[in-house]
Amino acid sequence: MWSEKYRPQNISDMIGNEESRSSIIEWFTKWKKGTKPLLLVGPPGIGKTTIAYLTAKQFQYDMVGLNASDVRSKSRINEILSPVLGNVSILGLPMIFIDEVDGIHGRGDYGGAEALIEILKEPTIPIILAANSDTSDKMKSIKKVVKTISFKPIPPRLLKIYLENILKKENVTLSPGSIIKVIDRSRGDVRSMINLTQSLVTGFNPQTEKSFESINVEDGINAFFKANSFDEARGVLYSMQIDPRLKIDAFYSSIVTSNLDNQTLAKLLEIISEADILYGKIMKTQNWRLLRYLNEILIRLYLNDERIRYSQYNLSWPLLNRIRWDGKKIKSLSSVMAKTLHLSSSAFVTICLPYILFCIKNKKLSLDLEETFGDVIEKEIELIK
Repeated sequence: MWSEKYRPQNISDMIGNEESRSSIIEWFTKWKKGTKPLLLVGPPGIGKTTIAYLTAKQFQYDMVGLNASDVRSKSRINEILSPVLGNVSILGLPMIFIDEVDGIHGRGDYGGAEALIEILKEPTIPIILAANSDTSDKMKSIKKVVKTISFKPIPPRLLKIYLENILKKENVTLSPGSIIKVIDRSRGDVRSMINLTQSLVTGFNPQTEKSFESINVEDGINAFFKANSFDEARGVLYSMQIDPRLKIDAFYSSIVTSNLDNQTLAKLLEIISEADILYGKIMKTQNWRLLRYLNEILIRLYLNDERIRYSQYNLSWPLLNRIRWDGKKIKSLSSVMAKTLHLSSSAFVTICLPYILFCIKNKKLSLDLEETFGDVIEKEIELIK
């Protein structure tokens, strides 16, 4: 995807919100234990998440990335964050980034906001939060213990320069009228603008006006399976203007963690497999015109079934950290399995390996592994326990 291909690699590559970016850099430079966490507030797609990752990289912190679904309950916050906050010296230089923190409020909040506020009051490591809005009552409580930095939509003139530069690099063109139309409909959302431009250039034109309103992955998955008609589900699907790998993974993890009968589960996983094969072919051939067929495959997943809700494989950070980085044996195992499953090594260890470990732990799966890999699997299962 162009949105990933042209994602800024350095803070200087970003556009707009110069003062806000300078304030974040200054905060990192002066950070010490007890420094107020940051709250980045602004519309989606303008770089809040990107700058958090880039500054973590620049200041050599290990990012622990979370979102609203990870911190909706007090127990989940303690499970995920306590190991990080209590073992700073062991874990190197961690920092916490919680995206869409405004999403933890409402009916789905089981003490998460209050528990998070207690952590924000006495931070032992850098903490950055991001939100699309800060107007709710509970967000007002969070704002009392953080430093707020506002992000504004990117001005159209900067978006036009940025977009024309991408088109030049891709050696493709759009008419001046189309460029203006794309910029207008993106409403300052850089990611949405790039995704829409690529869709138009590759010959895929969204079917509904709603498609231009980008929605996040959690809201998208939940709305998709709550849709009252096939056409409504299609509109939601096309509005999820995110990386296709993330879209496939989100549907997969949500489906396999739902309480479905075996026949329905098998049918849906078969569709997911078709989507995964298509994505693998796109990556292998770099023929992005094939992307137009992805949503036509995924739309076949539609069921008006509220049992299917957005879900991720959420493991404790020490376990995820070990799975990602610990040892040559894990890397060797991921390399072998990634080729078999047509995935990247990082995708295998982040998405598939946790599921395999849980299956083995619960005696739902047995593997005849070589001794080299067997020891590694046993150690990971012990971590889960």
